[in-house]
Amino acid sequence: MPRLFGFADTSRRRLHDDEVDPLRQMVSRALAGQSNADVAVWANGEGYRGTLGGEWKDASVGRLFRNPAIAGLRYDENGELVDAGHPGAIEREEFEALQEREQSRKTADADPPYDYLLVGGASTCGNCTHVLQGARTNAGTPGYRCRPKDKDGRGGCGEVRMDAELLENHVGEYVVAELLKPGVRDQILKAQAAVREQVAKINQEIKDLEVRRTEAGTLYGKRQISSDSFVAADREITANLKAARSRLRYAEQMANFSLGSAKDLVRWWNTAPTASKKAIVTLLLENVEVFPASARGIRTVEPGRVVLHWRTLSSLSGG
Repeated sequence: MPRLFGFADTSRRRLHDDEVDPLRQMVSRALAGQSNADVAVWANGEGYRGTLGGEWKDASVGRLFRNPAIAGLRYDENGELVDAGHPGAIEREEFEALQEREQSRKTADADPPYDYLLVGGASTCGNCTHVLQGARTNAGTPGYRCRPKDKDGRGGCGEVRMDAELLENHVGEYVVAELLKPGVRDQILKAQAAVREQVAKINQEIKDLEVRRTEAGTLYGKRQISSDSFVAADREITANLKAARSRLRYAEQMANFSLGSAKDLVRWWNTAPTASKKAIVTLLLENVEVFPASARGIRTVEPGRVVLHWRTLSSLSGG
């Protein structure tokens, strides 16, 4: 069995110093939007070869990117990513981003991704305050979970899991009830005006980052900076752009949604796109805190298990 690229031995106990940096650059280029074929062309052009001496191909790059060992991880018996007990060349977050990229490359035969309502910081673990993530169960059912800590100590307690439909329906009932209260709609209109100002600032931030990316590419093209410096700069800018665009997406949703008449509100909530409901939830709630169930397999929201932290709308509008 050949050793894995980036590691000095088949047991993966030690990283291969001459291959770690090329591997990280390959991953960075993939996450910056290059295809596996483009990454292979770049690696071959730089003189890098696989562990058996062959040139990189689209398929071999894909196999490398799908192997959790490159991040010091493995899949457990439940299909969950856990610490493999050996070093990794890239971060867990990078490998998870590669997984998302791979999912987007799959054919339409695969199950469509679930559009989670309460991700991106909207829900947290009541035990350890870690942000909850969307994660399917072994049966494929969408749910929320607190990810356990990895080998670097990043993550939460891993004690909280909850069915997505159960949690989202519970939150939706309270959000709709809040929207039916007198005066709330007027407060929302004022808050939306403030959010529109935030949208303009975020758009300018994105333009500035895109200019920086262009400047870095120009310097690299003129050989005024090294390949390593360019990849590092591009990686940082890409991460900042991703974060800014995520903030922009939610801010735009908050600024532009419209609810219509109050009597149609319940019907609207039941049929509205998740993006519109996210906008409402983000505007009304600072956080949804989820605690562990009293026992495994409980399919109801027990008293005190889900705590809604409401936002003060006047603080958004400056009123």
